[in-house]
Amino acid sequence: MNDAGRPATPAVLASVGVLTAVGVFLTGCSTGGTGSRDEGAARADSSTPSSSVASPAPSAGAGYSTERPDPIALLKADPKIGARVKESLKPCAADAYPVDTSYGNLTGSTAPDVVVNVMTCGDAVGIGTYVYRMGNAAKGYENVFMAEDAAVYATIDRGDLIVTKQIYAKGDPVAYPSGEDVLTYRWAGNKFSQHDWVHNEYSKAVGDGGIDGPATAAPSN
Repeated sequence: MNDAGRPATPAVLASVGVLTAVGVFLTGCSTGGTGSRDEGAARADSSTPSSSVASPAPSAGAGYSTERPDPIALLKADPKIGARVKESLKPCAADAYPVDTSYGNLTGSTAPDVVVNVMTCGDAVGIGTYVYRMGNAAKGYENVFMAEDAAVYATIDRGDLIVTKQIYAKGDPVAYPSGEDVLTYRWAGNKFSQHDWVHNEYSKAVGDGGIDGPATAAPSN
């Protein structure tokens, strides 16, 4: 959290120097309809307090499979993914891919739905997010949602798909976007439909937000 009490945006967590290099890769990425700038932003990591007592796994309900498919295999077999994202889908180290994965119930299927976020190595700048749903036995998992924009990241929140895109205006410092769009999608029929939209605008008058004020005069003795 910064000095003004505003939650630190994911972009603040990323190194500005590293992001400058990442901008070379992201140049040419579609900014979509939100005005997201190519430099993008990293996801916000959350820490889980340790506990000496293991919590029981929640019940998924009768007939619900808890099997978790391999997200890398889903991405590599997906013909819908753009060439730029496919080219970046390589291990960062050993067999560790720059991919975050969430499993949950978004579409009412009998198997877990899979949300996959593809990022850049090192600074975790989101470059694509995808949702896979189990179709019939013959087709297996199918791509039912995708967004290939810079600074995009998706999560599951109580059955809703939450997609966040950071917004950069012209001249914004990499670490200080002008704001963000938070879009909520819900499964209806056989596709996701936008249910809610929130736009957050951030003050530039605090921290290093990019507004240069007059120099403060030194106190006189």
